[in-house]
Parts: sequence; C-alpha cells; structure tokens
Amino acid sequence: MQETQAFTFRRDELFPLADRRRQDFLGASPFRHVVIDDFLPPGALEPILEEFPEPRDASWQQFDSAREVKLALSNTERMGPATRHLLAEFNGQVFLEFLERLTGITQLVSDPYFEGGGLHQIKSGGFLKVHADFNRHRRINLDRRLNGLLYLNKDWKEDYGGHLQLWDKDMTRCEHKILPVFNRFVVFATTDDANHGHPDPLTCPDDRARRSMALYYYTNGRPEEEAGADHTTLFKQRPGEEWKSSFRQTVKRWTPPALVDLLSRGGKA
Repeated sequence: MQETQAFTFRRDELFPLADRRRQDFLGASPFRHVVIDDFLPPGALEPILEEFPEPRDASWQQFDSAREVKLALSNTERMGPATRHLLAEFNGQVFLEFLERLTGITQLVSDPYFEGGGLHQIKSGGFLKVHADFNRHRRINLDRRLNGLLYLNKDWKEDYGGHLQLWDKDMTRCEHKILPVFNRFVVFATTDDANHGHPDPLTCPDDRARRSMALYYYTNGRPEEEAGADHTTLFKQRPGEEWKSSFRQTVKRWTPPALVDLLSRGGKA
C-alpha cells in the first residue's frame, strides 16, 4: 500500500489481498475470521499513536464490572484529525468493497455512529470476558455482520497478555489466541456463536495499555440460519469460570459519581 501523509485505501492494493485471503476467512474455525499482519503502511499509523488519548483523559467511557474493565471512545470530536480521517477511510466506499470481496457478504453498510466501536483502550489489570456481540444496531436498525479490529500496540510482548481469544460454539475450548500486536488487523463474522474476548487480566506495565481501533459493519437482514432474537452483548463463561464483582466495583456502582471522584483524589477538594 502507498505511504502518504493523508492515507487512503486503494482498490488495486486491497482487492488482490481480498482474493488471496478469502478462503482463509471462509474456512476458518471456530467461526469465519482472518488475521492480516502489516495491514497499513506504518507511517499511516504514527499520527494515530501521537494523538491517541491517554487513559486519564475524561473523554473515555469507562466500563468497570465483573465482565469488563475497559475504556471506549466513540465521540469523533474528542479524536485527533488523523484518527478521524482513518476512521472515515474504514467507513468508506473502497474499504466496504474490500470487505465484501474478502467475506462474500454483500451490501455492507458502515456505522457513522461507531456504536460500541471507535477507539478502545485496556489498562493493566483490565479485561473483556468472552462474549457474542449485540446483533442489531439500535439507531440505524440494521443487522451486525462483521467486526474489524486494528491493533496499535508497538513492541507488545507475549507475556503482557491481551490475546483475542476465539472460543468454540459450546464454550468448551479456546481454538485461537491472537496477540494484539501493532498493525495487525482481524476481521470476523458477527454471529451469536462468534464467542470472543480477552478474558484474562492484562499484565503489561502500568505505563502501557492495550490499544485498538474497532469497526463494525451491517446489512439490512441476514441469512436465515443466522437469524435470532435481537439482543445486547451476550457474555459467556469459560469452563470453571465465575464472575464476582470486587468490593471496589460494588462500592463504585452504588456510590454517587461525585463522591467516587472525591474519594479517588484522597478526599482533597
């Protein structure tokens, strides 16, 4: 792919890639997916890293429960210009045509609202338990069909954890563990059996975080064999796993936000 100051996707570069990897996607287990390394020119991601908001930024939506401890940002006004540009490219015509060619799912629609998507960040100790994603967009009333995850973690070591785990339909075993290394792009089909997550707490240094860009794609309707009742995120337990809220999480859930903020600053006004 070309490396320019204002990166854009090109059909003559993406379509051959789609043709090469289509069978990998269609034949993958435990559900359709593909992992593509070195997806973008490194230079296209440097501006994203430079302007990526720090965890302490108040713009992040915070999730803190027994099922997920993470940060999310979908408000593009809180993102830098390079990030907004790349997100627009992922939502644009050329990239949609690439995904259709890669996956065989036609008439794809991108999400201008980044519902559940945008930027994600997990600090040390954070996690996201195994789950199947919500299956219908509440604002545009379309069926969720594909997830795209671009990882932004340079020099990410195996022992930091944060692997994207892909579990089988019956939640009996993890079939794949995908390390969230820099410039790795993962695409997978979004169905009720697409069980995935990074359920083990991160062990990276305190000054590091697991950073990613999340893109979701939709169609008007889905194949009959995939159809089901509308639902939100379906969390699923691994064999022998129990979910227990910590005392800190319980207190935070039932304490007024102003008091939580005061206590987190040691009672100093």
